[in-house]
Amino acid sequence: MSVVLPAGDERGVATAVDALRRGDAVVLPTDTVYGVAVAMSVPGATKQLFALKDRPDRVPVAVLVGSLAQALELVEPPSPAVMRVLKALWPGPLTVVLRRRSEVVAELGGDGVTVGVRWPDHALIAALASQVGPLATTSANRHGSPTPTTAAGAAAALAADVALVLDGGPCDGLASTVVDGTDPALPVLRTGPISPDQVLAAALP
Repeated sequence: MSVVLPAGDERGVATAVDALRRGDAVVLPTDTVYGVAVAMSVPGATKQLFALKDRPDRVPVAVLVGSLAQALELVEPPSPAVMRVLKALWPGPLTVVLRRRSEVVAELGGDGVTVGVRWPDHALIAALASQVGPLATTSANRHGSPTPTTAAGAAAALAADVALVLDGGPCDGLASTVVDGTDPALPVLRTGPISPDQVLAAALP
């Protein structure tokens, strides 16, 4: 059975840091929907995410970071247009797909060449990422199903118990907009809170 603690509590953050460093999965709130996360740096930890969601590994998971600098450590240098987008729209509900640095070897699914990176506008994510590094994260639901809006519902929707659930109250936003930052046209791969027009406007010099 999962341990449940308040997301804003110091004990909750400390317990989450310990769990993530051990390679355990944690259900937590973000600025959009509830997610289930592991520390990307722990070998093998990301495999849990696919099992918890009954998700094929051809579908990638994203990586949440606590700063722009942390994101840039994971990816090849973005184009000037993409950098303008990141500086204008982060932190916030925008995931940008970019080419991974060769040394980033975590098993994140997908093509193994790119990674979707997001800096959420959420103090908890910033606190955790600052202590354990980037978090491989996906929405806390079964693959193809809606994400529950409560911590208990999110944890119950997964295929197995996780080590820890951080309860941040109702979390009922839209999943983040996903943009392909490897394409100069910056196509939107998933619609969300940030519109394609906002992305293109942010990219302009």
